[in-house]
Amino acid sequence: MADNLTDNPIHLGLGATAFSEPRFTGDPAWYQAYGERHANDGAEGRLVSLHQFTEPWTVWEMHPVGAEVVMCIKGEMSLIQQMEDGSEKQIALQEGEYAINPPGVWHTADIEAEATALFITAGQGTENRDR
Repeated sequence: MADNLTDNPIHLGLGATAFSEPRFTGDPAWYQAYGERHANDGAEGRLVSLHQFTEPWTVWEMHPVGAEVVMCIKGEMSLIQQMEDGSEKQIALQEGEYAINPPGVWHTADIEAEATALFITAGQGTENRDR
């Protein structure tokens, strides 16, 4: 049976393992349970997810222990990274283009119309704050 990445993200773990995750809810409890399931993978674990957007993000997020790949696979989006000195870097992404959020860099995104993005995230210790 095939899974849909929007509904069931994938965890890439130690030893080149891959696991289909339970249905994604977006709720903080989902992320907490995900972290508990894969705690033994530590900083090397990666969450692969697919999300569709029709409006700008309402939060900033930051992944302290690893880089995150953001690939636009449909539409356009503007990834905004907040540098250590407080300056912001905007990266326009169109279909097939990607950017990397370095560890510890706060980031958010603007969406003018519609966009679908693939994320490969080192999620351990992820933090969020209001935009």
